[in-house]
Parts: sequence; C-alpha cells; structure tokens
Amino acid sequence: MSPSDYRNWRLEFDLDGICWLTIDREGESANSLSSDVFSELEQIVTKLEDDPPRGLILQSGKSKSFIVGADVREFDEVTSPAEAEAFIREAHALLDRIEALPFPTAVIIEGYCLGGGLELALCFDYRVARNDDSTRLGYPEVKLGIYPGFGGSARTTRQIGGFQALPIMLTGRMLRPHQARTLGLVDQLVGPHGSPRWAARRAVLAGRKSRGPSWLAKLSNSGPARRFLAGQMRKQTAAKANPAHYPAPFELIEAWERYGDDPRQMLDEEARRVARLINGSTSIGLRRVFHLMESLKANGKDSGFRARRVHVVGAGVMGGDIAAWCVLQGLEVTLQDREMKYIEPALKRAGSLFRKRLKTPDRIAGAKSRLLADVEGAGAARADVIIEAIFENLAAKQELFRDLEARVKPGALLATNTSAIPLRDIASVLTRPQRLIGLHFFNPVARMPLVEVVYDDATDTDEVERGAAFCNQINRFPLPVVSSPGFLVNRVLARYMLKAFQLHRERGLAKEALDQAVVDFGMPMGPVELADTVGLDVGLGVMNTLGSEETAEDAKVLQSYVEQGKLGKKSGEGFYQWKNGKPVKDRAAIEGVNLQSLAKELMQPYFEECQACLDDGIVASRNDIDAGMIFGTGFAPFRGGPLFYLSRQSRPEEGATS
Repeated sequence: MSPSDYRNWRLEFDLDGICWLTIDREGESANSLSSDVFSELEQIVTKLEDDPPRGLILQSGKSKSFIVGADVREFDEVTSPAEAEAFIREAHALLDRIEALPFPTAVIIEGYCLGGGLELALCFDYRVARNDDSTRLGYPEVKLGIYPGFGGSARTTRQIGGFQALPIMLTGRMLRPHQARTLGLVDQLVGPHGSPRWAARRAVLAGRKSRGPSWLAKLSNSGPARRFLAGQMRKQTAAKANPAHYPAPFELIEAWERYGDDPRQMLDEEARRVARLINGSTSIGLRRVFHLMESLKANGKDSGFRARRVHVVGAGVMGGDIAAWCVLQGLEVTLQDREMKYIEPALKRAGSLFRKRLKTPDRIAGAKSRLLADVEGAGAARADVIIEAIFENLAAKQELFRDLEARVKPGALLATNTSAIPLRDIASVLTRPQRLIGLHFFNPVARMPLVEVVYDDATDTDEVERGAAFCNQINRFPLPVVSSPGFLVNRVLARYMLKAFQLHRERGLAKEALDQAVVDFGMPMGPVELADTVGLDVGLGVMNTLGSEETAEDAKVLQSYVEQGKLGKKSGEGFYQWKNGKPVKDRAAIEGVNLQSLAKELMQPYFEECQACLDDGIVASRNDIDAGMIFGTGFAPFRGGPLFYLSRQSRPEEGATS
C-alpha cells in the first residue's frame, strides 16, 4: 500500500509495524465524511483485515481540524428514506469492522472532531486529544434536524451512559478537551508542547484501551432509571423546542428510552429514524440554513483586512455591547462617550458578558484590560475600525464624522451603526464619502449573529469587502445591503410589527395572543415582545424614518410610551411589564383565539415585504433575503427562510407543515 493509492487517505508504516492512517480529503480545507471517503476507507479496512499490522493510528492531515462530520452537501442528494437507511447501515457495518480489528488502535484528535468524526473516533480503542483552545468535540446533528447516524447514539450512550450522552446530542454543544476527558470520550490529553503522536504510539504498543463506562453510566442505561431520565429530558427539551417543528431530539429520546440498554437495537433504530428524519421538511429547512450560513461567511473572504484595534463612539446599549463583543473576540477596544458616567454602565454590562462567556478569572481579567474607556476619543487615531453608535440624529452623526475623518488613519474602516438614516446623507460631509459604510448590528449584540453591511452606489466596493471581512473576524455573519429606508431587516420588521400594533389597537386582540400565534408558527418571539426587546424608542425612530399615513396612529402610541419612559425591556416596562428579564403575560388572554389563522394574518405583510425587498434589489438574491431574515429576525429556521417557505407552500407534495 503506497500513500498514492487513495485520494483522501495516506497510509504509512513505521519500523515498529504500526500503520499510520491519515485522512486528508482532497480539494477541501477540512475533512468531512463523504461517500467517496467511506468507499476508500472500506478498501483500507479490508486490506488491514487481510494483512494485520501491529497497530493502527488515525490522524488528520489538516492543520485546523480532525473531521468536522459528514459531508452535508451529500444530504441533499438523498431521494428517499430507503436510500438514506441503506447508506447508514453500510456506514454502521464499516465502523463495526473498525471496532473489531484484531490489533490495538488509537486516534489523535486535534482541532474540530464533530458528528461523524467523533462517531468514527469512538470505534478506536484509545483516544488522544490535543488540550488547547482549537480542539472541540461534539454532535451538531440536531442543528440539521437529525441526530448522530453513524453509530453515535449507540456508542456514546454505551461509553458514558445516557444521562451524560443525551444532553450532548440533544443540544449540539461542543466540548472542550478537558470536558471530553472527564466524561470519558477522550482517554488522554496532551498539552500544547507535548506530542500526541508519541502518546498514541505508546498507547498502541502497550495495547491500551479506553476505560469502560462507570457504574453510574451503566445505571443510567438501566430500565427504571432510563425511563425516568427520558421523561425528564423530554420535558426539558419540550420547553425549548416544539416537537412538531423539531422532531429529532424527541426521536433520539424515544429510541434511548426503549432500547438504551441494547446497543445493537439502538443502531437499528438509528438507521431507521435518522433516515426518516433526513428526508423530512425540518431537516431540509435546517440544511438550507446551514448552506445560507456558509454563503454569508463567504462575503469578504477575498479581503486580507484584519483589525487589531476598534474604536466605538457611543456607549449606549448598542455601542457598549458592540465594544464588548469585539473585546470578546480578542480585539482591543476604546469606547468613547461625552462623559465617564455614560461609559460606566457599558463597562458593567461588558463585565457581566465576560464572566458569562469566559468563566476563568484570568481570561475575564484579560478581556477587561482590552476594553478602555476613552472620553477624549484618543483611540480613534490608532484604530483599524471606527464604529459610530450615537443616537439617531443626522446632524450629530455628520458633525462626528467630519471630526473623525481628520484624525483617523488613512486605511481605517469608517462605519456607522445607524438603523435607518441613509448612508449618503451621513457621508456627504466627508472628503472621501466613498469610504463610509454601515455596520448595522442587532440587539442583543451577543446573541444576534447578523450584521448588515450597508452601501450605496457611491461606496467603494473594497470598503464593503473589508467591512464583511471584519464581521467574519468577530464571528458575525455579514450581509451586504443597499442603503435605503430600514435597509432589509428593519424594513420587513416594521411592516410586520405595524400589523400587530394595528390588530391590537383596532380589533382589541390581546398582545399575548398576537405573540403566541407567531411563536406557534415557529418564530422565537412575537412582534409585541420583540418591540419591547428592541426598545420602543428604537422602534419609534424606525417608524418615523419609514413613516406614512398608515403608521401615524401607531407612531402616536409608541410616542406616548416613550414620553412616559416606558421603553420596553430595558426600562422594565413597555407593552409588557418586565420582571427578571422576562415579560409578564396573561395566559388567559389567548383563550378562544384562532392562533393559526392569526399567524397567517400577521406573517402576510412580513412575506410581502420580503418579496418587495427582493424586487427592489435591496440584497443580491433570494438566498440573501432568507439568510437576513433567519439570522436577523429569527425567522423559523426549520422552515428554511421566508421565500423558501413560500415556494414550498406552492408545492403541497413537498411543503413543510404549517
């Protein structure tokens, strides 16, 4: 066997007779398990069975990942549950053969080991992982509307017990190496300066095997305990996901509840259930979300722009939270406002975010040291990116940018976070107006993954690319949008929320019913709660910008709330009273309301405005509309995007459930 026998694998033998098997998928930046990769692996396993080496060690030839999972692109080629089940059973048979190899085996995990990559690793006797920030393990399949299908549900529950295994699969969360080691998914950790190759080699020569499941793990898989735990998991999962919308987690719970003490039966259930799920409307919609996410990440990929320092002007909720998020991504940030008293609340919020995300005292302290209060604005001269996030007033923004242009570096990226003011009006005071772009973040910044990169026909295209590259650098999805009233997201939301306000004002429909109707449809929250969450003052500003005779009465209602200081969640009262960060709702107000009919009425203007934005060229494509509304408004992900959903509704034989 020579290294050139295969396109995606390399085999080498050392002097001790150990076979080193390296996965290095041809033409790809990361390893994934395609049908071609599996076909070659089957040939390799057959050769190793026929001529056994002293041992086998699997490693990755990619610098940043082990195996990121199955090749999601191939999922869309599956035409029926029968076809999917046949492929899954073939994968099961191959992994069974690897697990049964009659010589010691080990695997080296460096970088991302996800989905099918982890399922493959669990077939080896011993697992060595690099203990650093680049290594992560987990099962993200639930985010694609399925659950682990290459033996993961059986092997993981067998290895660490259902009590520990199911939460990993149900949530899709990624584990750090030390967490995986504690759970028993990894057997040995090697530090940044150690050698995983030597550790794996020693393990094979010594014939080491992974420690078996603990007594507690075995107990959790036993009948009485399993049934009790399954009931609790089902209840907890239902609190976060509607079974009608997201069936995969509940299918996994049911399979384990019935057969958790029988790995062979778990494999059989996995083949049948995952095959059915992968052909369902939820998985089809969620896979489209995955592809949309990848397309957004591609924006700005050709730009070499990388920032080290960011200067944010305006320490309000948006500006302060943008600054904190940039710090969380490793950047140094200076935060400017008129007086220190305006910056202090932002620093306090940032501290809370750092404690929640970073956990350890040293990392929290490091983040705090990178966020600097800057009343005088001295940081603007050193910054690579300057983001304006002051109040929505054209004259104030123009004055600020006139001053900034004279002080910033020639190559610095100049951006405004305006939610509605046309870019051309703000840029008109600049000597080089073509350098100004919009970077429109959404509230709450730490949770909303989209940033609208705003431009017009005068904007330098290189600046748009640099803005998109910066968004990717701070782990946000960049969506280029044309500067026009409301851009994309706010323009659609304005019509949608206006419809809710009108139904509340004119027909007396309870706000709780309005919200519940669209939550049942699949939205993360209703339009009234959303208005409170965004801030009624912000909503009023957008409504005034997009104003017409149609909006006048509802603008008056919002104006009255704002004048009373009822701004929504941030003030503790808006349409709702807010306690402990949650709106107080009267559940009785929903009784007797046809929520399904109401949802259709509420969503209609949302859909119409999405189509209007496409027709007006606000973004480049239907995909961009769908991506913007999913990641910018939380449009029901399992439906694949508003325009995709509408197209499927016109084909009942393929349509998603309503």
